[in-house]
Amino acid sequence: MRTMTSVEAQNRFGELIDSAQREPISITRRGRPVAFVLSPEDMKDLLAVRDQRARALDDFQAFFASADTRLEPAAGDLDDEDVKRLVNELR
Repeated sequence: MRTMTSVEAQNRFGELIDSAQREPISITRRGRPVAFVLSPEDMKDLLAVRDQRARALDDFQAFFASADTRLEPAAGDLDDEDVKRLVNELR
């Protein structure tokens, strides 16, 4: 990933936009990243991954919510050490 200072980005804005079509550009101020410029295709891919992650998280939470309804009441009283002990006994 290429890096430009904020001053360079201001002074060479056309080059910044052209370069971002080939690879993401990190914009820094005082040596720290403050922004990224990327192509519409890269942004589309990034948003798709974010949406995929959100769907996976929703599925994960739904699975555990449904699993919780099938637990016996005594399972709610188990602490981490109890669970570790039970898992080791099953090995």
